[in-house]
Amino acid sequence: MIPLRTDILIVGSGPAGTTAAEYAAEKGVSVTVIERRSKVGVPVRCGEFMPANDEIRDMFPTVGDLDPLFDRIPPELRLRELEGIKLVNPKGKETLLDFSGYTTDRALFDQYLAHRAEKAGAEVITECSFDRIADGKALTSKGEIEYKVIIGADGPGSRVGRSLGLKGNANPYPAVTAQAKGDFEPYVTMFFGGIAPGAYSWFIPKHGQANVGVGFSPKFADGSVRDYFDKFVSKHGLDIITRVEGKYVPSEGPVPETVSGNGMIVGDAAGHVISVNGGGVPLALIAGRICGRVAADNVLSGRPLTDYQDEWRRHMLKPLKTAAFNKKLADTFAFHTEFTTSMCMAILGKRRMDNLIRCKRIFP
Repeated sequence: MIPLRTDILIVGSGPAGTTAAEYAAEKGVSVTVIERRSKVGVPVRCGEFMPANDEIRDMFPTVGDLDPLFDRIPPELRLRELEGIKLVNPKGKETLLDFSGYTTDRALFDQYLAHRAEKAGAEVITECSFDRIADGKALTSKGEIEYKVIIGADGPGSRVGRSLGLKGNANPYPAVTAQAKGDFEPYVTMFFGGIAPGAYSWFIPKHGQANVGVGFSPKFADGSVRDYFDKFVSKHGLDIITRVEGKYVPSEGPVPETVSGNGMIVGDAAGHVISVNGGGVPLALIAGRICGRVAADNVLSGRPLTDYQDEWRRHMLKPLKTAAFNKKLADTFAFHTEFTTSMCMAILGKRRMDNLIRCKRIFP
């Protein structure tokens, strides 16, 4: 039976939502997570790569207590250790960068985080869609829910964000992903161009298979993302063994405001995504923990919800704005044609491309 009242209502059961739920519930408040899908984490619409703790710490050096967030992930969810990131230009030239991490199974990963939230005391309700806020209540497919704080962790086109009057993500990229059978090198391989100007594609290997996918900038390519995916599959002779799933990826950094009244947005809904590579899971956990703690403190002692925005900005805004600026440079100079993409990658060289993937300035 769906609760009619809860202290904190969280819309979305991805890593940001369930992390916020866990850390809020630990403080003793009532927490309800609603998820429109029938099963948490399914289908998978993600590259499934997780950077090593040291890599996350290098990108976001002021975040404290990273290890408790990431060390708790069980070994069985670390499917394959990866040794680096290989960047491939439209002509096929490769640049190998040192960058450690591992691949995971996002469905099981998300379910694990949801279980942690439930263990802390949160309730997770599936097949419950959020529609809008009306008269201080959430209208859902399973009835009205009263709350003291609402958190939108419902993706780039956040309905919660719109209901709160917050601006959404501008110009998200369409992307699709699937699993391909085969043996792949122990590197995240990113292809830039090669199938269309402004398009990018990837192999992210597991054992005996890889997460493969394609995304593109509508500014520079006018085809469909599925057509580009099919072209990528054909070009590399991939054996696709799962259904192709699609999503939109925030591409221009965090949204201007993430708090309004008694509501907040977090994760993809807030643009907590690294613009240059689409990575968002580590940021979802970092921001989700902040969001959950502040929400609980607001219920218990009246702590301002704006503390959430102040804190995530203190730790994450500068690297994310740098990544968004680097992405804008790439849009301006590199992605117009296959030739300009190859030329710009050659000009950047290995050192600057290494800075690029680590959310650091590439110039001077």
